[in-house]
Amino acid sequence: MNRSNAIISGLLGVVIILVAYSIILNPPQKTPTIEDISKTTKIVIGDQTSQDLTLTEIFEKTESGVVKINVKRPNDKRGNGLGSGFVYDKEGHIITNDHVIENAEKITVTFLDGRSFNANLVGKDLYTDLAVIKVNASEDALYPLTLGNSSKLKVGEQIAAIGNPFGLSGSMTSGIVSQIGRLLPSQDRGFQIPDIVQTDAAINPGNSGGPLLNMRGEVVGINTAIQSETGDFAGVGFAIPSRTVQKIIPTLIEKNTYHHPWVGISGRDIDPDLAEILKIKDTRGFLIINVLKDSPAEKAGLRGTTNSTTIDGITYQIGGDIVLAVDGITVRKIDDILIHLQRDKTVGDEMALQILRDGRVTSLVLTLEERPNASVLANNSTTNSTQK
Repeated sequence: MNRSNAIISGLLGVVIILVAYSIILNPPQKTPTIEDISKTTKIVIGDQTSQDLTLTEIFEKTESGVVKINVKRPNDKRGNGLGSGFVYDKEGHIITNDHVIENAEKITVTFLDGRSFNANLVGKDLYTDLAVIKVNASEDALYPLTLGNSSKLKVGEQIAAIGNPFGLSGSMTSGIVSQIGRLLPSQDRGFQIPDIVQTDAAINPGNSGGPLLNMRGEVVGINTAIQSETGDFAGVGFAIPSRTVQKIIPTLIEKNTYHHPWVGISGRDIDPDLAEILKIKDTRGFLIINVLKDSPAEKAGLRGTTNSTTIDGITYQIGGDIVLAVDGITVRKIDDILIHLQRDKTVGDEMALQILRDGRVTSLVLTLEERPNASVLANNSTTNSTQK
């Protein structure tokens, strides 16, 4: 072997040793599989490459996991109630809407095969209209449905709903996702539920709490309300997304309640008229009108409106901070703030805000606290404003 070959061989040996040493210190990371993910989360991720099922196949796959819920309310002016739900796990937990079991003295769950069980309330969350009840049933009666990923939903995607409209057990309807990320105003509760899925699948009284399914038979929402002037379905239904279910339900099962993060402001979105009055170019952002006392917003130094002006008989509040972004996410309107809080934030988290104040863009950070009860929010509400 000549000298040059010896040198090359020596260098190769050094490289091999260094590579081996690097591998020992930094072993290659295993790419997580669907099975790995399923071990750490209750969401069972479906095979996105699999073919869609027919509506008949979806019904046959999920019908045994959908239940009818009867509620007895002897001291409630609404009287007895009827709704839907679906099996969450083999321990007997069933998911439904909070408004379905509200003020219930007795809850009865009936499976599609006719078997009925008394149920106990495990936990509920007023702010997302979710509730968990539990039945003491044998495992052969329990067919948990798979939670899908609602963040994958697209407008125009076909979906199906199963429930008990007007008490008609095991009824199925189908339609499309009409829109995503809607705000659902609560009824007399002083807040809105964010990140709602809108659908044109027929939803009627009795459907509340039942599953909204994608074409792989996975639960992507919980049917909860309709938009109607008459009380009957008019082509616009709303469902709480499975992403919210996955965040809230495990805590309800463990702790019976869920603590939502809260900022403590109310105000209005920037529209063209208000933008012209405020002399700003972009019709985006959220104008803070009120900052609630002792709220995270007040502690962080956010400012509400200080003046008002009347144009063409309409009074506009002016002079408050305008929220332009939260944690780097552009705020077009209040929806963006509420959805970010619902999806990504918990009590105790910090949130960075970019605001427009006195014509200058500035930044501040606040620490999120637990949202007060509904009566506190209602007492602090203002006309045409949204609290968060």
